[in-house]
Amino acid sequence: MMSGRRRFLGAIAGTAATALLPRGASAAILPEQTDWSLWQRVLPPLPAQPDATLDASAPVLLPRALAALDVHRERVADPSVIGLVDFSVPSRSPRLHIVDVAGGRVLSSHLVAHGRGSDPANSGFAEHFSNRIGSEASSNGSFVLGDTYYGRHGRSRRLIGLDPDNDQAEVRGIVIHSATYVEPEFAAQYGRIGRSQGCFAVGNSSIETVLDQLGPGRLLFASR
Repeated sequence: MMSGRRRFLGAIAGTAATALLPRGASAAILPEQTDWSLWQRVLPPLPAQPDATLDASAPVLLPRALAALDVHRERVADPSVIGLVDFSVPSRSPRLHIVDVAGGRVLSSHLVAHGRGSDPANSGFAEHFSNRIGSEASSNGSFVLGDTYYGRHGRSRRLIGLDPDNDQAEVRGIVIHSATYVEPEFAAQYGRIGRSQGCFAVGNSSIETVLDQLGPGRLLFASR
Protein backbone atom coordinates (compact mmCIF):
# COMPACT_ATOMS: atom_id res chain seq x y z
CA MET A 1 0.00 0.00 0.00
CA MET A 2 2.72 2.45 0.92
CA SER A 3 4.75 1.56 -2.16
CA GLY A 4 1.71 2.25 -4.37
CA ARG A 5 1.20 5.56 -2.62
CA ARG A 6 4.82 6.51 -3.21
CA ARG A 7 4.51 5.60 -6.91
CA PHE A 8 1.43 7.78 -7.28
CA LEU A 9 2.95 10.73 -5.49
CA GLY A 10 6.03 10.46 -7.63
CA ALA A 11 3.99 10.30 -10.82
CA ILE A 12 1.77 13.26 -10.01
CA ALA A 13 4.74 15.27 -8.77
CA GLY A 14 6.36 14.57 -12.12
CA THR A 15 3.41 16.01 -13.99
CA ALA A 16 3.31 18.98 -11.65
CA ALA A 17 6.92 19.67 -12.49
CA THR A 18 5.98 20.08 -16.16
CA ALA A 19 4.23 23.32 -15.26
CA LEU A 20 7.65 24.74 -14.51
CA LEU A 21 9.07 23.78 -17.91
CA PRO A 22 9.31 26.21 -20.82
CA ARG A 23 6.02 26.76 -22.60
CA GLY A 24 5.08 23.81 -24.79
CA ALA A 25 7.57 21.45 -23.19
CA SER A 26 4.88 19.64 -21.23
CA ALA A 27 3.18 18.46 -24.42
CA ALA A 28 5.82 15.78 -24.83
CA ILE A 29 5.56 14.68 -21.20
CA LEU A 30 1.89 14.86 -20.25
CA PRO A 31 -0.13 11.67 -20.76
CA GLU A 32 -2.80 11.49 -23.46
CA GLN A 33 -6.32 12.38 -22.35
CA THR A 34 -7.25 8.70 -22.29
CA ASP A 35 -4.28 7.69 -20.14
CA TRP A 36 -5.72 6.88 -16.69
CA SER A 37 -2.47 5.53 -15.26
CA LEU A 38 -1.93 8.48 -12.93
CA TRP A 39 -5.40 8.28 -11.45
CA GLN A 40 -5.63 4.50 -11.07
CA ARG A 41 -3.44 5.00 -8.00
CA VAL A 42 -5.10 8.20 -6.76
CA LEU A 43 -5.43 8.68 -3.04
CA PRO A 44 -8.98 9.29 -1.78
CA PRO A 45 -10.01 12.88 -1.09
CA LEU A 46 -9.78 14.17 2.43
CA PRO A 47 -13.11 13.72 4.28
CA ALA A 48 -13.38 17.42 5.07
CA GLN A 49 -16.59 18.01 3.15
CA PRO A 50 -19.83 16.01 3.42
CA ASP A 51 -20.20 16.04 -0.38
CA ALA A 52 -16.54 15.21 -1.07
CA THR A 53 -16.26 12.24 -3.41
CA LEU A 54 -14.09 11.70 -6.48
CA ASP A 55 -16.18 11.43 -9.61
CA ALA A 56 -14.69 8.88 -12.00
CA SER A 57 -14.66 11.26 -14.98
CA ALA A 58 -12.82 14.11 -13.27
CA PRO A 59 -9.34 12.67 -13.86
CA VAL A 60 -9.87 13.00 -17.62
CA LEU A 61 -9.42 16.74 -17.23
CA LEU A 62 -6.13 16.57 -15.36
CA PRO A 63 -3.78 16.40 -18.39
CA ARG A 64 -5.68 19.22 -20.07
CA ALA A 65 -5.61 21.32 -16.92
CA LEU A 66 -1.87 20.79 -16.53
CA ALA A 67 -1.38 21.75 -20.17
CA ALA A 68 -3.42 24.91 -19.52
CA LEU A 69 -1.24 25.58 -16.50
CA ASP A 70 1.76 25.50 -18.82
CA VAL A 71 0.14 27.77 -21.41
CA HIS A 72 -0.89 30.35 -18.81
CA ARG A 73 2.08 30.02 -16.48
CA GLU A 74 2.80 33.76 -16.65
CA ARG A 75 -0.71 34.55 -15.36
CA VAL A 76 -0.99 31.80 -12.74
CA ALA A 77 1.04 32.91 -9.74
CA ASP A 78 0.43 29.78 -7.65
CA PRO A 79 0.40 26.50 -9.64
CA SER A 80 0.49 24.23 -6.58
CA VAL A 81 -3.30 23.77 -6.37
CA ILE A 82 -5.82 23.79 -9.23
CA GLY A 83 -9.56 23.41 -9.56
CA LEU A 84 -11.20 21.18 -12.18
CA VAL A 85 -14.86 21.48 -13.21
CA ASP A 86 -16.12 18.65 -15.41
CA PHE A 87 -19.29 19.90 -17.07
CA SER A 88 -19.89 16.51 -18.71
CA VAL A 89 -21.04 15.27 -15.30
CA PRO A 90 -24.68 15.88 -14.23
CA SER A 91 -25.16 18.66 -11.73
CA ARG A 92 -26.42 16.27 -9.03
CA SER A 93 -22.87 14.85 -8.72
CA PRO A 94 -19.77 16.55 -7.27
CA ARG A 95 -17.88 17.79 -10.32
CA LEU A 96 -15.65 20.51 -8.88
CA HIS A 97 -12.42 18.84 -7.77
CA ILE A 98 -9.64 20.74 -6.02
CA VAL A 99 -6.30 19.06 -6.64
CA ASP A 100 -3.05 19.47 -4.74
CA VAL A 101 -0.80 19.09 -7.78
CA ALA A 102 2.46 19.07 -5.87
CA GLY A 103 1.19 16.64 -3.23
CA GLY A 104 -0.71 14.32 -5.55
CA ARG A 105 -4.03 14.45 -3.70
CA VAL A 106 -7.60 15.49 -4.32
CA LEU A 107 -8.22 17.91 -1.48
CA SER A 108 -12.00 18.06 -1.81
CA SER A 109 -14.86 17.64 -4.28
CA HIS A 110 -18.06 19.67 -4.44
CA LEU A 111 -21.33 20.26 -6.22
CA VAL A 112 -21.14 23.26 -8.55
CA ALA A 113 -23.81 24.92 -10.66
CA HIS A 114 -23.81 25.73 -14.35
CA GLY A 115 -25.64 28.65 -15.95
CA ARG A 116 -29.27 28.80 -17.03
CA GLY A 117 -28.20 29.51 -20.58
CA SER A 118 -26.22 26.27 -20.62
CA ASP A 119 -29.27 24.23 -19.61
CA PRO A 120 -32.49 25.93 -20.80
CA ALA A 121 -34.56 22.80 -20.12
CA ASN A 122 -33.28 22.59 -16.53
CA SER A 123 -32.29 18.97 -17.10
CA GLY A 124 -29.24 19.06 -14.84
CA PHE A 125 -26.86 18.75 -17.79
CA ALA A 126 -24.78 21.60 -19.26
CA GLU A 127 -25.34 21.48 -23.02
CA HIS A 128 -24.39 24.95 -24.29
CA PHE A 129 -21.60 27.37 -23.43
CA SER A 130 -21.19 31.04 -24.15
CA ASN A 131 -18.89 33.97 -23.49
CA ARG A 132 -21.57 36.47 -24.49
CA ILE A 133 -22.81 39.12 -22.09
CA GLY A 134 -26.42 38.40 -21.13
CA SER A 135 -26.28 34.73 -22.12
CA GLU A 136 -26.47 33.50 -18.50
CA ALA A 137 -24.43 30.51 -19.71
CA SER A 138 -21.31 28.91 -18.33
CA SER A 139 -18.00 29.34 -20.14
CA ASN A 140 -15.33 26.74 -20.77
CA GLY A 141 -11.62 27.31 -20.39
CA SER A 142 -8.99 28.52 -17.97
CA PHE A 143 -9.63 31.09 -15.25
CA VAL A 144 -7.25 32.58 -12.72
CA LEU A 145 -8.66 33.18 -9.25
CA GLY A 146 -8.88 36.80 -8.16
CA ASP A 147 -9.62 38.58 -4.91
CA THR A 148 -12.39 37.78 -2.48
CA TYR A 149 -15.18 40.26 -1.86
CA TYR A 150 -18.45 40.38 0.04
CA GLY A 151 -21.58 40.79 -2.08
CA ARG A 152 -25.21 39.67 -2.20
CA HIS A 153 -24.10 36.04 -1.81
CA GLY A 154 -21.65 36.74 1.01
CA ARG A 155 -17.99 35.91 0.64
CA SER A 156 -17.19 35.32 -3.03
CA ARG A 157 -14.16 35.23 -5.33
CA ARG A 158 -13.66 36.98 -8.64
CA LEU A 159 -12.54 35.11 -11.76
CA ILE A 160 -10.46 36.32 -14.69
CA GLY A 161 -10.92 34.46 -17.98
CA LEU A 162 -7.69 33.60 -19.76
CA ASP A 163 -9.03 32.14 -23.02
CA PRO A 164 -11.04 33.51 -25.97
CA ASP A 165 -13.97 31.38 -24.80
CA ASN A 166 -14.13 33.08 -21.38
CA ASP A 167 -12.32 36.41 -21.62
CA GLN A 168 -15.54 38.30 -20.83
CA ALA A 169 -15.82 36.70 -17.38
CA GLU A 170 -14.98 39.90 -15.49
CA VAL A 171 -17.39 42.01 -17.55
CA ARG A 172 -20.12 39.40 -17.06
CA GLY A 173 -19.46 39.23 -13.31
CA ILE A 174 -18.65 35.50 -13.36
CA VAL A 175 -17.46 34.57 -9.85
CA ILE A 176 -17.46 31.78 -7.29
CA HIS A 177 -20.25 32.31 -4.77
CA SER A 178 -22.53 30.29 -2.52
CA ALA A 179 -26.18 29.39 -3.11
CA THR A 180 -28.80 27.36 -1.28
CA TYR A 181 -29.77 25.60 -4.52
CA VAL A 182 -26.38 23.83 -4.63
CA GLU A 183 -26.78 21.88 -1.40
CA PRO A 184 -26.78 18.05 -1.42
CA GLU A 185 -30.31 18.09 0.01
CA PHE A 186 -31.53 20.05 -3.03
CA ALA A 187 -29.89 17.53 -5.37
CA ALA A 188 -31.43 14.62 -3.46
CA GLN A 189 -34.91 16.13 -3.66
CA TYR A 190 -34.91 17.23 -7.31
CA GLY A 191 -32.34 14.96 -8.93
CA ARG A 192 -30.30 18.01 -9.89
CA ILE A 193 -29.14 21.27 -8.37
CA GLY A 194 -30.28 24.74 -9.39
CA ARG A 195 -28.76 26.91 -12.09
CA SER A 196 -26.76 30.11 -11.81
CA GLN A 197 -26.43 33.02 -14.22
CA GLY A 198 -23.10 31.63 -15.39
CA CYS A 199 -21.27 31.74 -12.05
CA PHE A 200 -19.59 28.77 -10.41
CA ALA A 201 -22.04 28.60 -7.50
CA VAL A 202 -21.31 26.11 -4.71
CA GLY A 203 -23.24 25.21 -1.58
CA ASN A 204 -23.22 27.27 1.59
CA SER A 205 -21.62 24.30 3.32
CA SER A 206 -18.75 24.27 0.79
CA ILE A 207 -18.00 27.92 0.09
CA GLU A 208 -15.41 28.49 2.82
CA THR A 209 -13.45 25.36 1.88
CA VAL A 210 -13.57 26.18 -1.83
CA LEU A 211 -12.47 29.79 -1.39
CA ASP A 212 -9.70 28.85 1.03
CA GLN A 213 -8.34 26.04 -1.14
CA LEU A 214 -8.73 27.96 -4.41
CA GLY A 215 -6.88 31.05 -3.34
CA PRO A 216 -5.90 34.04 -5.49
CA GLY A 217 -3.47 33.36 -8.32
CA ARG A 218 -4.52 29.72 -8.75
CA LEU A 219 -6.01 28.07 -11.84
CA LEU A 220 -9.60 26.96 -12.34
CA PHE A 221 -10.09 24.85 -15.47
CA ALA A 222 -13.60 24.05 -16.73
CA SER A 223 -14.62 21.95 -19.68
CA ARG A 224 -17.19 19.48 -20.93
